[in-house]
Amino acid sequence: GFPTWAVVVAGAAAVLVGLALLAGDGDPPGSGETGAPDEVAIAHVHGLGINPADGALYVATHHGLFRVPDQGEAERVGDAVQDTMGFTVVGPDHFLASGHPDPQDERLNVPGKPPLLGLVESTDGGRTWEPVSLLGEADFHSLVAAHGLVYGYDATTGRLMVSADGQEWERRSQLRMGDFAVDPLDADHLVAMTEQGLAETSDGGRTWRQVGGPQFMFLSWNESQGLWGVTAEGQTYRRTEEAWEPGGDLPGSPQALLVTDDDLYAAVGEGESTGIYVSTDGGRTWELRYSDRQP
Repeated sequence: GFPTWAVVVAGAAAVLVGLALLAGDGDPPGSGETGAPDEVAIAHVHGLGINPADGALYVATHHGLFRVPDQGEAERVGDAVQDTMGFTVVGPDHFLASGHPDPQDERLNVPGKPPLLGLVESTDGGRTWEPVSLLGEADFHSLVAAHGLVYGYDATTGRLMVSADGQEWERRSQLRMGDFAVDPLDADHLVAMTEQGLAETSDGGRTWRQVGGPQFMFLSWNESQGLWGVTAEGQTYRRTEEAWEPGGDLPGSPQALLVTDDDLYAAVGEGESTGIYVSTDGGRTWELRYSDRQP
């Protein structure tokens, strides 16, 4: 059967919805595998995660999955160029994702159904993906694995859905949201960015109440570093008991945010360029880790 869900390594950080931007770089499927600088170009990022198996940052994009190590060049993972909208790391080499399949992947394209991945799983570090459920039926723009559950926001229906095994889903509520995050200490406590602003739930997403706060694009929650959000202008905030406390500014519009036990990561779009930034001082300052325009 399907493996038991593990608590997300990286403290149940929310893996974040990316903007559904059209592909613009024109790279054919499979390009970038040689590692040449002009062929490995990370663009239109939808999610970030740290793989405990190798400690590297994995970047889910409109054009497939990439690995960005602490040292060395970024590299494409596997041959698929699927549009990975939702992405989360469950454990070592164990990922979950959603979005749209590689047009060449016959296993993940269902005749007569929309090109939607539903929930897919990789147990080999993203090199290959297997369908789990809702193939051709759901497009989770945000996925979080935590508390032995998987939480997903299906952008096609506006539903927040929760599953204990990845197969059977409970539809908790229906509301338009940009992103959500799950409290790493409470399976029923979630925060979401909705059309009406920030909202909070204490019953697992069945009912919501509006709460005050900035207009965030992305949210990420980690047990040791707390709940973070980033605005469209790149301003980061950390939730304290009293208020949202400003952190350091990012140099552009964010595409994804990830908070881990040790560091914070953000993907930033700079025109047609993308940069991956890291903060090692609790969000006060951000340094460039990767740029697709690096020489």
